[in-house]
Amino acid sequence: MNEDPLTSIELLAPAGDPEKLRFAVAYGADAVYFGGQAFSLRAGAGGFSVEEIREGVAFAHERGARCYLTLNIYAHNEDLAPLAEYLEEIRGIPLDGFIVSDPGVIRLIRRVFPHTPLHLSTQANVTNGETALFWYEQGIRRIVLARELSLEEIRQIREIIPGDMELEAFVHGAMCVSYSGRCLLSTYMTGRDANRGACAHPCRYRYRLEEERRPGQYWPVEEDGRGTYIFNSNDLCMLEHLPDLIGAGVKSLKIEGRMKSIFYLAHVLRAYRAALDSGSFDPAWMEEMEKASHRAFSTGFYYHPPGAEDQSVESSDYLRSYDFVGVVLDWDPESGIARIEQRNKMVAGDEIELFGPSGEVFSQTIDAMTDEEGDSIDEAPHPRQIVHMKVERPVEPYWILQRKQKEQI
Repeated sequence: MNEDPLTSIELLAPAGDPEKLRFAVAYGADAVYFGGQAFSLRAGAGGFSVEEIREGVAFAHERGARCYLTLNIYAHNEDLAPLAEYLEEIRGIPLDGFIVSDPGVIRLIRRVFPHTPLHLSTQANVTNGETALFWYEQGIRRIVLARELSLEEIRQIREIIPGDMELEAFVHGAMCVSYSGRCLLSTYMTGRDANRGACAHPCRYRYRLEEERRPGQYWPVEEDGRGTYIFNSNDLCMLEHLPDLIGAGVKSLKIEGRMKSIFYLAHVLRAYRAALDSGSFDPAWMEEMEKASHRAFSTGFYYHPPGAEDQSVESSDYLRSYDFVGVVLDWDPESGIARIEQRNKMVAGDEIELFGPSGEVFSQTIDAMTDEEGDSIDEAPHPRQIVHMKVERPVEPYWILQRKQKEQI
C-alpha cells in the first residue's frame, strides 16, 4: 500500500477459528488477532490449536498479513504454570505480536519471546498519557486504547507519547457495558469469569424488577413484558468517521468479533477496506454491511458520552435482513460453473446475491444445481453440502452467496 494517511493504516480483524482467519485475510485485513484454546478472553470462540496457529501464521504471512496472539486474561496463580508450558509449545512460531494485559503474563512471555512486540490489551484500560508512558517504559510499543476515550482524549495521548508507540482503537463491533470489559457480572451470576475468557454475556439478558415483599411478582422496567435490557449497548460503527480517528493519531483500526460468522466478517471487512482504500465514505457500503446481523449502531464514546440513544433497551436481538447461503470454493471460467459449499438451504428458483472482497455485488436466480456426482437437484438442504451451479459473472474462492430473508421479500 502507499503512504497516504488513510491507506497506510492497519485494518485489524478478528479470527475466531482458522476459517475466519482465511476469510479475514482474503477480505483485506492487514492483520488478524486470535486466541489459543486458553488464556484469551474469548474462550467461547473455540480458539486455535498450536498446529492451527502455525498454519494460520504461515497462511497470513504468505499473503502479507500480520498475526497477533491474544493472551490477555488476568491470570490467577493456577494459570501460571500451564501458561509457561504453553509458551514453550508455541516457541518458534513467528508471531508478529502478543495482546496482553496482566503484568505477570508479560513477564512470562518476555522470557520465551524476548523480541516479539507486546500490545497492551484494552482490558488494561489505558485512559491517559501518563499510563501510556508507564507502559512504554515497560517495553510496550502499542496500546489498545480503552473504549471509554473521546477523540480529543486520544489526540492528547498521542501528543505526549513517543513516536514509536502506536495507538490501536476499536472501530466496529459489540460494546461492553463494563469498564474496558473488566466485568464481574458474569462471574457473580454464572460463575464464568469474564476476565479469564468465559464471559456469559449477562449484559444481553432480559431483566425484570422484583419487590422484596412481593416475591414472584416480576415487573418490567419500562420496555416490554419480557423484561428490560438496561445493560444492552448498541454496536460501535465508525465507518463514516475513519478520518477523524486517524487524525487523532490511531494507527490500527480494530474490528471486534472473534465469535461472529464469516458472513459478518466478510461484510464488515469489505466495507472498511473500501473506505480506507478510497479515503471516502459511500452510503452503499453501509447498506451492504447492514445485511449481516448487527445491533443498532452508535459512535460509542468518541464524540460524546453515550446516552439513551446508544442503548438497545427494547431488545437484545440482532438485526438481520439477509441469510448466508454459501461460499464459492472454485469456479471454471470456461463453463461458468462454480463449486459452492452450502451454508443455508438453497432451492432452485431462489434469488441470490454474490459478493467478493471488492467490486460490485450482483444478483441472479438459481436456475439449476447438481450435486457432487453430477446429478440434478432442486434443493441443497444439507449443512456444507457441495453443489455446482452456473454463475453469471466471474467469481473466485471466498466469494459469498446471500439471500434476502424470505419474510422480507
